Amino acid sequence: MGAGRGAVPSRVSFSPMIDKQVASIAAALDGIRDGATILSAGFGGVGAPDELLDGLLEQGVRDLVVVSNNAGRGKRGLAALIDAGAVRKVICSFPRTDDPRAFDAAYKAGRIELELVPQGIISERMRCAAAGLGGFYSPVGVGTQLADGKEVREIDGKRYVFEQPLRGDVALLRAQRADRWGNLAYRKSARNFNPVMAMAAELTVVQAKELVALGDIDPECVHTPGIFVDRLVIV
Repeated sequence: MGAGRGAVPSRVSFSPMIDKQVASIAAALDGIRDGATILSAGFGGVGAPDELLDGLLEQGVRDLVVVSNNAGRGKRGLAALIDAGAVRKVICSFPRTDDPRAFDAAYKAGRIELELVPQGIISERMRCAAAGLGGFYSPVGVGTQLADGKEVREIDGKRYVFEQPLRGDVALLRAQRADRWGNLAYRKSARNFNPVMAMAAELTVVQAKELVALGDIDPECVHTPGIFVDRLVIV
């Protein structure tokens, strides 16, 4: 994953005049191609970039691999992409939510592949990708089907499973506040996977509720620095 066929050249050099805001969701998603690996933030419906995901559906991209804590809920966002057959594989921790109808139907029909990853592991795999690390050993999953096909090593008398980095071509995030440089602040638990996903993808696209002036977000309250953000759209 990473610089695959779905990748979009991204990082922008820093400049005092830089403005990462784009005019529309379509512009924010421009260039995302079939086969991309999408890191989609959110915990259930909290912090999920539903409008951006709906925009992907409108663009008609297909064959997506989506990394998310959940596999969609209801009829919007990721669930709508799955229902439309645009998602080839989901890598997630909780495929079942309070309304998993889209994923359930697709999975039972054999139209979608599932890679089940424990929640802490999925986060750490993305952090490894962001940090340029080659992976890590974890005791989680030892002796279970989650370890099938993976290297298992004994360290100090304890068995560990090797987990590889998890990179994305595109990260889709949702923030509460943003400035034109792309500095972000999330609302309470909506922060969840947003910060680590911003660092683990080639292209980071953010939908924010509010655009504020430079300096209005206290530096101590910037959850994701603008250096990790490429495109910003106000929703």
